[in-house]
Amino acid sequence: MHLTTDQGIPLSHTDDSLRPGPRGPTLLEDFHFREKLTRFDHERIPERVVHARGSGAHGYFQVYEPLTRYTKAKFLQDPSIKTPVFVRFSTVAGSRGSADTVRDVRGFAVKFYTQEGNFDLVGNNMPVFFIQDGIKFPDVVHAVKPEPHHEMPQAASAHDSFWDFVSLVPETAHMVMWVMSDRALPRSYRMMEGFGVHTFRFINAEGKSRFVKFHWKPLLGVHSLVWDEAQKLAGKDPDFHRRDLWEAIEMGDPPEYELGVQIIEEEQADTLGFDLFDATKLVPEEVVPVKRVGKLVLHRNPTNFFAETEQVAFCVQNVVPGIDFTNDPLMQARLFSYLDTQLTRLGGPNFAEIPINRPLAPVHNHQQDGFHRHTIDAGRANYHPQAIPA
Repeated sequence: MHLTTDQGIPLSHTDDSLRPGPRGPTLLEDFHFREKLTRFDHERIPERVVHARGSGAHGYFQVYEPLTRYTKAKFLQDPSIKTPVFVRFSTVAGSRGSADTVRDVRGFAVKFYTQEGNFDLVGNNMPVFFIQDGIKFPDVVHAVKPEPHHEMPQAASAHDSFWDFVSLVPETAHMVMWVMSDRALPRSYRMMEGFGVHTFRFINAEGKSRFVKFHWKPLLGVHSLVWDEAQKLAGKDPDFHRRDLWEAIEMGDPPEYELGVQIIEEEQADTLGFDLFDATKLVPEEVVPVKRVGKLVLHRNPTNFFAETEQVAFCVQNVVPGIDFTNDPLMQARLFSYLDTQLTRLGGPNFAEIPINRPLAPVHNHQQDGFHRHTIDAGRANYHPQAIPA
């Protein structure tokens, strides 16, 4: 295999720029030199504001038995079908270069490539969140991030601005208890629960709606580090969780989780004694048991970190028929914010055409043009309704 330019032109040499004589200046006509440097200068894209440090894996999901009574979502009907998934685990507060084992919330985001399009279940390893209304989201993130005057501390919440914020916002108390618990120091991504946090809806073929809370239960159980271990590992192996996930899959020991659901009838919601659409609250499992309905298996590592783990774009708005939203004000803010973020981070509205984000289901619409367009549309009709043949 030989080197080529981005245009496929063969290269015989890539170690020296083109010069007129042994000590002459580099010539601007050296298109390979200019292309190579230009591409290098533009290699970086904006990192995520939160969840910047992540680790991902491919796998599949299988439902145990049809959930026809609750939802018409096709990927939850046939136990023989393996729905491909990509999962990204992450820390929240730190930058891409921070350590894995810091005290922090962990992201647990799953992209299901279903027959009906992509379903993104974008959650955390804790069942609640700091705030009730998404309008406060910029404030809580600003408060927990490194302080603006000196950009410290990195990937840690034990600093003045965070404690100033939570002391003035009482609704954060529940989540702070979780963050100060062992759940903020997971032993491994393979030993960590996941939660959808919000209350979603299941809708069946008859149009019957029920509320649902999503859970991920690791088959290895839930295990944590102690604080001294976490601090030492952050210094000795900042990639501890990333390495643990990668090596387990490479050794043929795939992480496995069960998908659990708490089903709440609409008339039952008013009897719980709290607002079901408040993301600072959880539904106790002794009140509404978690029914385990399927298994998630992660059996393949990414081929390229940037192309897959860094470019994957999860959007809360990505739901399939049979799964819907509620009027949770934090969820409603996320429905706007995730798409808005990807437009900037990935360079425009065509980020869904990046291979890791592309649905396996056929895509038919009249979206067109813009930066990074990959689809070559055929036909004259790019509007609806239409009489001209497509």
